[in-house]
Amino acid sequence: MNTMEEWTAAVCADLGLDPAAADITIVLDLARDAAHGVARPAAPVTTYLVGVAVGLGMTLPDAAGRISALAADWKAPDAPGDSPRPLPTSYRSRHRPIATGRSRVGRSRGADR
Repeated sequence: MNTMEEWTAAVCADLGLDPAAADITIVLDLARDAAHGVARPAAPVTTYLVGVAVGLGMTLPDAAGRISALAADWKAPDAPGDSPRPLPTSYRSRHRPIATGRSRVGRSRGADR
């Protein structure tokens, strides 16, 4: 057993998860696709969100496949600081915006305290 397999088994044991459900290859491929197709910080956020989707009932191969395809179609900005490009048409046609709750735009840092 290599270090990654040992770590995954230990995390699964600690969280009470079935280690058979932890497909390291799929998760690492998904993280790579998000990091290279979108941005490096997208990798951990993407894998977390796919994990949430799996926890809500999607299969890991289905969720990872859908999001890897989304990352492959993603159009990253040309240079740091550029505005992001529009979402791919295939994504926009299947999804509606998600309500994000209260807006914090225009508030000072101390307004919530």
